[in-house]
Parts: sequence; structure tokens; C-alpha cells
Amino acid sequence: MSYEPPTPPAELPTDLVNTLNESSSEQLQHVARYAEELAEHKAREARLEEDSDESEIEERPDDLPDDVPAKATITIKEINDNRYYYWQWREGEKVRSQYKGPVSPDE
Repeated sequence: MSYEPPTPPAELPTDLVNTLNESSSEQLQHVARYAEELAEHKAREARLEEDSDESEIEERPDDLPDDVPAKATITIKEINDNRYYYWQWREGEKVRSQYKGPVSPDE
């Protein structure tokens, strides 16, 4: 171990470095434990927020049938001058479709 004090990380604000330099070794031990616990807490909060964002994306639309995956999108197909909505999704290399209903004339 060196007899020289450690060099503070460049990312730390000067006022924080000065406060730490003025602290006793006992206070620094408390700060170290608190900083570690706070870092773990913030990382956990970030993971939970990320997980909730992902679950919001995966929510199923109310009109999505049980046999259609949540990743399906709605497409419009024109057959014999009539337009129809279809649920459409990919299963491996294949694109699957399922009839949803006619497109109303207003649309």
C-alpha cells in the first residue's frame, strides 16, 4: 500500500472530494458502505423500471384473439375490391395471418 493518498476519480465533483478528504477514516467507512448500498438500490430501481417498460410493450390489445401472439400487427388486404383487416405476425420464416374483420367504408 502506498503512503501517498489515492487520486480521486475525475468524475467526482470537487466539493465532494474536498468533503471526503476532510472526513475521518470512520466516517469514510460509513460513506463507503452507504455509497455501495445506494448504488445497488439505484441499479435495482433502474432494472425494475426497465422491466416494467418491457411489460407495458407486451400488453395485449383488448381485441386480440387468444391464438394470435401479442407481437402481431394489423394489416389491410384488398380482395375483390373489398378491404379487410388481418392480424399478421412472423413464425420463423413464415408470415401468418388471421382474419380480424372488414374495414368500414368510412376509413
